[in-house]
Amino acid sequence: MASSTKEIDRELPPLLRVYKDGTVERFLGSKIVPPIPLDPETGVSSKDITFSQNPLISARIHLPKLTNQTQKLPILVYYHGGAFCLESAFSFLHQRYLNIIASQANVLVVSVEYRLAPEHPLPAAYDDGWFSLKWITSHSINNINNAEPWLIKYGDFDRFYIGGDTSGANIAHNALLRVGNGVETLPDDVKIRGALLAFPLFWSSKPVLSESVEGHEQSSPMKVWNFVYPDAPGGIDNPLINPLAIDAPSLDIIGCPKILIFVAGNDDLRDRGIWYYDAVKKSGWKGDVELVHVEGEEHCFQIYHPETQSSIDMVKRIASFLV
Repeated sequence: MASSTKEIDRELPPLLRVYKDGTVERFLGSKIVPPIPLDPETGVSSKDITFSQNPLISARIHLPKLTNQTQKLPILVYYHGGAFCLESAFSFLHQRYLNIIASQANVLVVSVEYRLAPEHPLPAAYDDGWFSLKWITSHSINNINNAEPWLIKYGDFDRFYIGGDTSGANIAHNALLRVGNGVETLPDDVKIRGALLAFPLFWSSKPVLSESVEGHEQSSPMKVWNFVYPDAPGGIDNPLINPLAIDAPSLDIIGCPKILIFVAGNDDLRDRGIWYYDAVKKSGWKGDVELVHVEGEEHCFQIYHPETQSSIDMVKRIASFLV
């Protein structure tokens, strides 16, 4: 009698498991929820759009309550976290969090639904992030097929920001380098006014600051990277994950004038955020970088527990940055 139990091909505990028939079972991540035409908690309206079929790339747009129909709003392009393999722009957690951001900061948020590993190993997420950035900024000249009316009517492309949490912050960082390399520009030469990097996911083959040498080879970020990008040139010292790798581009080319970085005291990624902040300051980059160190909090606390004072304070700081 044949067993009904599927055979495991590989897994990334405690995040997910891949079976030999190609199916993927994810153990973490919040449920997918529909957009809300009018959120009773925040007054924010949201809707979903698809702007690429091959590959499939979509987004959820969050529009705050307007005081008048002619006002223009700052734009925040947001890349969600989840170790490149979990979560979604359409998940409950990010729907709730970005409604709060849109409402408190009075910004138009475009939350990108990029392809996830392991079905789509890296660099797929980076490619989707860059394609999304170009498609969104194409609205500044209003000559795009399948245009999104909210971007055209309400978006202020002179106040254009990008950001994300953890792996999403990593995607945003790499987009900043791509913009700043002098080779590629965004449509209509749109400039990124600033970047919000919350608990950014970076790593390397060597521990930094107070990270322990013992167990470094078996650290969670190391396992995640090897799983989501198994054939990465240079492995964990690929410049996409290690911004200070030997062959990484200099941080002095970062393509925006200001960066806001958050780290949490009880987060395993805390030292990497501090390390990145220090490296940016020492790079010769001409912009302003600020580090906000929230003591006593866990990884992405503001998304999981938006009601706490630390989360409320973080959102206020983000709102003051997105002006």
